Amino acid sequence: MNQENQLQGQRTIIDKEVSWDKTQVIMSKTNAFGIIEYANETFVDVCGYEDYELMGQPHNIIRHPDMPRVIFKVLWENLKNGKNFHAIVKNLAKSGRFYWVITDFEISRDENDVIVNYFGRRQAVPQEVIALHIEPLYKKLLQIEAASGMEFSEKYLIGFLEEKKKSYVEYIKDLIFEHERGQAKFAQYEERVVVEEEEEEEERGFFRRLFNR
Repeated sequence: MNQENQLQGQRTIIDKEVSWDKTQVIMSKTNAFGIIEYANETFVDVCGYEDYELMGQPHNIIRHPDMPRVIFKVLWENLKNGKNFHAIVKNLAKSGRFYWVITDFEISRDENDVIVNYFGRRQAVPQEVIALHIEPLYKKLLQIEAASGMEFSEKYLIGFLEEKKKSYVEYIKDLIFEHERGQAKFAQYEERVVVEEEEEEEERGFFRRLFNR
């Protein structure tokens, strides 16, 4: 962790996005404690670290200071309970630039049903979704964390989602879905009617399509 802090301390934050091929999938494998054991070529290209710099490092080596801590709290609570979690995350490249992704995980267990690895996939997020919805929410959560701590940041997030009558994953799914529909990229979904008992399966299907799984 000290090495990670040293690496982060060497970076100057630059308010510019990394230029990368957003059709590609960023992939990594960590152990149960979030220590990187594998990073694919896209991960290396986008984050700017060499393979040898990433191996053995905590995955939060790429954590951006603009990210509210509460989002990672919720993410890890789900992963440690064996549940996949889709989060929109702003990452910090070695250059100090940023890139936004949405997460998808596979969880690997040993013969005793103990979690041993997380396989992470990350894809780009539409800029409109970030600018109109995610950045304002995350900025508010950061402000609350700075003023009152993560406990109240989490309370705000819970209240925000209760007002929307959605979970966090449902919220971001609907944001991306509405963007895609507005762009007419997935016209086959426009007339689709999903009855209440099919909603859970529809959610899983949406993310399978998004991550080509």
